[in-house]
Amino acid sequence: MSVELHHTVSGPADAPPLVLGGSLGTTLDMWAPQVQALSTNFRVIRIDHRGHGDSPVPEAPYSMADLGGDVLALLDRLGIERAHYAGLSIGGMVGQWLAINAPERIDRLVLLATSPHMGPAQNWRDRAATVKEKGTAALADAVVERWFTPGFVEGHSEEVRMLRDRIVATPDQGYAGCCGAIEGHDTREDLHRVLAPTLVISGAQDPSTPPEEHGALLAERIPGARSVVLEGAAHLLSWERADRVNTLITEHLTAADRHAAGMRVRRSVLGDTHVDRAESRKTEFTEPFQDLITRYAWGEIWTRPGLDRRTRSCMVLTALVAKGHWGELAMHVRAALRNGLSPDEVGEVFLQAAVYCGVPAANKAFAVAQEVFDEQD
Repeated sequence: MSVELHHTVSGPADAPPLVLGGSLGTTLDMWAPQVQALSTNFRVIRIDHRGHGDSPVPEAPYSMADLGGDVLALLDRLGIERAHYAGLSIGGMVGQWLAINAPERIDRLVLLATSPHMGPAQNWRDRAATVKEKGTAALADAVVERWFTPGFVEGHSEEVRMLRDRIVATPDQGYAGCCGAIEGHDTREDLHRVLAPTLVISGAQDPSTPPEEHGALLAERIPGARSVVLEGAAHLLSWERADRVNTLITEHLTAADRHAAGMRVRRSVLGDTHVDRAESRKTEFTEPFQDLITRYAWGEIWTRPGLDRRTRSCMVLTALVAKGHWGELAMHVRAALRNGLSPDEVGEVFLQAAVYCGVPAANKAFAVAQEVFDEQD
C-alpha cells in the first residue's frame, strides 16, 4: 500500500515535471545543489522516500515496488500523467522500476550512481541488522566516507557533516526497510524494457557503484542509453560535481524538444506580449530563422544552468552596447527587469560598459534604458 510522500515543488507550474529521488539515508535536501539550476526549466518535485525525512515510516519489509508505487501515487495526487525522473543510488533503482513497470508515466530518465543489482544480498541483510540493533549512527561515518572523494571531504567538512547528520536522523526502521528493498532489487533481465531515453551518470571514484561494473551494465542493457563517467566524483556526485551534473541533466531532459524548451524560456525572459507579437509577424520566409533562434539561442544556451538569468542579462546588455544593437537593447532592458535586475543595477552595467565599450555607446544605452523605465512607469 502506498504512502503519501513528503515532497517539495519548485519551478514554473507549466514547466515539464521532474521528480528527484535521493540516496539511502538522505532527505530531499540532498538535491539542494540542483534546485535553483533545474527549477529554471522544470517543475522540480523533490521527494523523501518512505522511511526517510518527513515521509511516513511504515513497518518493514519494503520492496522496490513499494517505493515506486509511492512515486506513482504522488504523481496521481499532483495530477501529473507523465514526468521526467532522476534518481541517485536507491533513487535510481526506483527510477528503473518506474521505467520498467510504468513506462507510460516516465518521459526521460536519469540514473546517477546506481545499479541494476547491488549484491550480495547478505550485505544488505547485515546492514539492516546493524541498524536495527545499534541505529543508523553506527554506520553513518562509514557510509559518508564512501559518498565523497578525500579531497572534497577536506575542503567541505561542514557540508559533509550536515549530510552525515541526515543519515543519523533517518528512522532506523525506514533505513532498514529500504535496505531490504535494495536486497531484492534486480532489473538486469528487464532493462531492455526501458523505453524512456536514459542518461547514466557515474562517479569515477565511486566505491559503492563502480562505473565499470554498474553504470556500464545499465548503459549496455538499456536501449539507446548514454553513459557519462565524471572524474573527481564518488557516490554522491550530484553534490560533489553539482555544476556538471546540473548541465548534463538539463541537456538530456531538453534534448527531445529544444524548440519547446526554448519557447518556455523565451516567454519567461521576454514576456508573452513580445513573443506573441514576434510569432504573429512570422512568415514562411522568416520561420526558419525564428525556429533557429528559439531552438539554439533560447533552447540550448539560455536553458544551460551554468549562469543564472540575472548574470546572463548583464552579459547580453554589455554585448548589445558594445556592438551598438540599439533595436535589441530596449527589449533586453525589459528582459533584465523581468530577470530581477533593478534600474540601478542596469545603470551599473552601462557604467561598466562606458569604460570598456566607450562613452558615446553608454550614453546611448542610458537613453534607451530611460525610455524603457518611463514606459514601465
